[in-house]
Amino acid sequence: MGMRRGMHALYTDPAFDEHKNISLKLTDYEEIFSVFDPRPHAERALSVDFLEEAKRASVDKPNGQIEMRLLVPRKHRDLNEESTIKRRLRDHFKKHSGVLRKKHADIVRRGLKFFAAGVIIMFLTALILYFFDANDLPVNFLLILFEPAGWFLFWEGLDMVLFEARRNEPELEFNEKLANAHINFQPY
Repeated sequence: MGMRRGMHALYTDPAFDEHKNISLKLTDYEEIFSVFDPRPHAERALSVDFLEEAKRASVDKPNGQIEMRLLVPRKHRDLNEESTIKRRLRDHFKKHSGVLRKKHADIVRRGLKFFAAGVIIMFLTALILYFFDANDLPVNFLLILFEPAGWFLFWEGLDMVLFEARRNEPELEFNEKLANAHINFQPY
């Protein structure tokens, strides 16, 4: 999906430290918001194009305080509208970083539960082998049932904790960077 006409990322503005800053050139405020959402700017959904461009521009920026400069033609500037838009942007990024943080914690918690259940089942299997005759049919059936279940839960839990929880890290990092960013509108 391409960027809407008029929106450009500027990476070489010599007036500021490009290691900590993002500059996006807009033709008007509407480029920030979804064209399908008729609500006022204080509630309106952000444009996918705007979010993708902001994400692309922020990838190489270090964590910590960054500045997002939104360049708007001087004749379109409205300070009240800019204040509303800044608040909307911060709210969006804070909300999404909170949702992603919660999702990450839920995955880790579920993974640890799977891992613990797998260890407990493997321990029960070892107890059954130690205390009971493995040639007994019900005991043998329990061993056949418990052993793969224990291994499955053990490895599935580790996969959740070590890999699945990290899949959303780039999205979380992006939202946290911009939730804490200093947002400025500037004329061009």
